[in-house]
Amino acid sequence: MKRINVKLAVVLVDALMGCAMLQSQELWSFDRCVEWAQAHNISLQQSRLSEDMSAAELEAAQARWQPSLDFATTHGYTNAPWGNNNKNSYTGNYGLNAAWTVWDGGVRENNIKHGKIQTQIDRLSTDDLLRTIETDLLAAYMNILYARESMAIYEEAVKLSEAQADRARQLMEAGRLSKVDYAQLQSQYEQDRYSLVNARGTYDSRVMELKKLLEMGIDDNIELQSVEWDTADVVAPLPDIAESYRLAVLTDVKLKALELAEDNAAIDVDIANAGRMPDISLTAGVGTGYFAPGQSFGTQMKQSFNESVGLTFSIPILDNKKTKTAVAKANAQRLNAQLDIQARYNDLSRSVETWYIDTRAAQSRYTAGLEQEKAAALSDELVNEQFRLGLVNTVELLTAHNALLEARHALLQAKYMAMLGHKMIGFYRTAQINMP
Repeated sequence: MKRINVKLAVVLVDALMGCAMLQSQELWSFDRCVEWAQAHNISLQQSRLSEDMSAAELEAAQARWQPSLDFATTHGYTNAPWGNNNKNSYTGNYGLNAAWTVWDGGVRENNIKHGKIQTQIDRLSTDDLLRTIETDLLAAYMNILYARESMAIYEEAVKLSEAQADRARQLMEAGRLSKVDYAQLQSQYEQDRYSLVNARGTYDSRVMELKKLLEMGIDDNIELQSVEWDTADVVAPLPDIAESYRLAVLTDVKLKALELAEDNAAIDVDIANAGRMPDISLTAGVGTGYFAPGQSFGTQMKQSFNESVGLTFSIPILDNKKTKTAVAKANAQRLNAQLDIQARYNDLSRSVETWYIDTRAAQSRYTAGLEQEKAAALSDELVNEQFRLGLVNTVELLTAHNALLEARHALLQAKYMAMLGHKMIGFYRTAQINMP
């Protein structure tokens, strides 16, 4: 019996160790979230498909330099019931035809240039989408960490308010505290429990937002690794804002894509102007035919054999202002592309400046919050001791309790806002997010 118990204990220990290892393996780092999104995000996969389609369009544009070649055969049967000759006849024609555009005003060359640039734009668009996903993941990741720490604050508050309610009950039973005061402390305990429930709901909502970014289902579970930042990390000095803006411009893939889009718009102007240019095309072919009744098939095929070659020179004269309209639209698109570039410069400038303002404000709130939290904790400790001695009333106790909760949450919020700002400023400078 003892051997069985020992074996059972060993099995249970192994199982617990396995569960612990499994739980440790299930912890998600920020880098793992990014890797998962790269492989599973639907929008990212669709953007990569756009890259493939652009590559196919480029291949089609390059193929327009090649001549076309086709084989055609036509067969007909005629019935003339009231004619003097034979009532029925059969005809068959066979031809091999080739065509090649010698000159089209430079449209083919420009289409190839346009296609090459478009493939680069689509590649940059995918990179930009990935950057957007990374920043969205960063915000979701930080929100989860904040919600988890906020939940821990409420858990501690519940324990404290429960102890206070128990102490109040003891004082009430001893006749040293009124029922009204006890009811107030019991109400505070229930309020803290309610706040804890809300905090857990907020945490679950933040996890759901992260799962949405990762394209995870309802049955998928995710637990994030803990990230620790000390005061030095939070209040670390920010780099020079002008340098950060300059680096943001250099590393911004959306700006690069817009600059390439302007190049494509210039090519579109050249393509539109090609409507005024002449077209030159060359055609050639060989063919033969057969009809029945008539001579033998071989004789007719030989005698009907023919070769042809042709040159077509087309000069546009009037096209109902199609070319003029196309050129005007292309020029407007080019100007619009230039405005998009300027707007992107302005967006980058505002974004960088906004993050600096928000981060500095959060750092200031955090520095002030440290002292406020210390003062609130000391005050709460003193008021609790006085309450145990019966020297203060419940109103003062509740006031100190709520002030401590508010100070801790304000400090926590400032901490995560400052760290989010640090990460975003670093992202604008290096196009990377470094998360420990």
